Amino acid sequence: MKQDRNSGKALRTAVLFVAATALAVAASGQFRPPPKASVEAFTDLSSYAAGTPVRIAAVVTIDEGWHIQSHTPSYEYLIPTELALELPEGWLEAVIRYPAHIMWQSQFAEDPLAAYEHEAVIHVDVELPADVAPGGVEVPVELLYQACDELVCLPPTTAETTVRLEIGEAGEPTGHPAFEAAPAPPPPTGGGLSLLAALIPALLGGLILNGMPCVLPIVSLKLFGFAQASGRPRREIVGGAVMTTLGILVSFWALAGATLLARSAGQAVGWGIQFQNPVFVTFLALVLTLFSLNVWGLFEIQLPHALANRLGGHTHSAHEGHSHSHSAPAANHQAGGGAGYSGHFFSGVFATLMATPCSAPFLGTAVGFALSQPATTIVFVFTAVGIGLATPYLLLAAMPRATRLLPRPGEWMATLRGVMGFLIAGTTIWLLYVLAAQMDSARLAFLEVGLLTLALFIWLQSRSQKMALRVFGRAGAVAAAVLVLLLANGATAQSRGPGAASGVQVLDWVPWDPVQAETLAAEGRLVFVDVTADWCATCKVNERLVLETDETAELFDRYEVVAMKADWTNRNDDIARYLASFGRYGIPFYALYRPGQEPHVFSELLRGGRLEEAIRNSAGGAAG
Repeated sequence: MKQDRNSGKALRTAVLFVAATALAVAASGQFRPPPKASVEAFTDLSSYAAGTPVRIAAVVTIDEGWHIQSHTPSYEYLIPTELALELPEGWLEAVIRYPAHIMWQSQFAEDPLAAYEHEAVIHVDVELPADVAPGGVEVPVELLYQACDELVCLPPTTAETTVRLEIGEAGEPTGHPAFEAAPAPPPPTGGGLSLLAALIPALLGGLILNGMPCVLPIVSLKLFGFAQASGRPRREIVGGAVMTTLGILVSFWALAGATLLARSAGQAVGWGIQFQNPVFVTFLALVLTLFSLNVWGLFEIQLPHALANRLGGHTHSAHEGHSHSHSAPAANHQAGGGAGYSGHFFSGVFATLMATPCSAPFLGTAVGFALSQPATTIVFVFTAVGIGLATPYLLLAAMPRATRLLPRPGEWMATLRGVMGFLIAGTTIWLLYVLAAQMDSARLAFLEVGLLTLALFIWLQSRSQKMALRVFGRAGAVAAAVLVLLLANGATAQSRGPGAASGVQVLDWVPWDPVQAETLAAEGRLVFVDVTADWCATCKVNERLVLETDETAELFDRYEVVAMKADWTNRNDDIARYLASFGRYGIPFYALYRPGQEPHVFSELLRGGRLEEAIRNSAGGAAG
């Protein structure tokens, strides 16, 4: 019965979370993108006799720097431009003829796109009924279009107008220039990438994320929790795995909804850019601090909505935290039902949050493709990434008996759980390192004192047996948490040099300048561009293992490679546009500018052999 109550409570929590996410996504549908095109409709005659043909010209004016998709777009996932007339009941359907499109080369698509620019005239033929009554007829006209600039395609939107038809005697020609040329038939369009081609790398990228440094401690702790529950009923193991998967998927749907909202507002979008916000980074550091303290058994929160209880998945009481031994049954109880299914759900949410500053092979390609496509493609690709990240839990749900292959629960699990707590605390230190680039040192010092005060109050309340002191400790912890968030609010980014995001430097970095990179390449030089950030864990791994090494420094010296670094720790729209020009919306990003060739773009996981091969081939196999 207790498990059923936990299950029902967890399902209600999940439903509320899904409902909130659905409202956010629905809100994105209500947020109209800024208009980039307008439409006006004109008639060829001043009036028409009943039973005669009517010619209408819909003139579409497109904002400078923007294009709208052709009526027959190059790719099946793009939104075609369509004109619709709301004719009176009983009238014959209008015949609509669209103009010839141009082939426009955008920076986010490899092949040219069929599009209209500046002005497009759509011709409409309407046959008046023979029994139409004399007088004026107002015909609403609606244009559906999707606008794109060099970097992004906005969600589809509409433009409306009205054309008035005067019915009576045959009138005089209006002489509008829109009727001077008839529309030419559009040329055939080529095929495009299928959605399946993006879903496969998205699935693989999400799976590989489980092994990245951002997520590995969380995944390991979760799997060890399932190992503790190996003696529990099958439905508890399956239910926990399913709820963790649901938490991951709901989080990715929320990310997709937030992405659509940002893109519809014309803002830059990308993978992991929320880490450019110091309030978000501070909030995550706060949660990780609570998570570590909870894992170490310093506190237990009974309220079902308590953040640490949900994120930790398991809880210890203060008494258990001071015990020197844990029996296997006790461990099983804590893992199996201590936090209920809601703990599993929110651990999936937390795993997703921790995954966003990491990138992985295939992930950049899939997400970059999705962020330049319509909303449905974004949702499908983000869902595929979520399924990939949730694969270990899906396998556990399909084969719950696999937990029996893991070592039997015992004292070693309590020790290992404590070690995992230290790894999570280490992640908090990394977030403080990120904040060092987002606020001044004095503010950061006070913020660190606030986190320490939070831990102190939690430790004090865990040791006290008096209710008044426990309430005081919890109130102090809440006050410290609020203080920490207030300190983060209003923080300003610090100025940084080209090597600030690297720490230890072996290479001689120069500030990123894409124009200079192209100029140097035209002069015969090789230029290596690294887009990195303090919050990008994958970037740091690549720097330590590949870039900032004596071997790479010797390679760059031998071929006279210019090393350029772009620091994206804080928001920089120029860098965002630069990434989008390569179809990328996340980091790490590495490109090698070469004389007489297009830049060579490397994988997110940089390999020394591939780097050396690309430089040697670009230099013609000889040292400069």
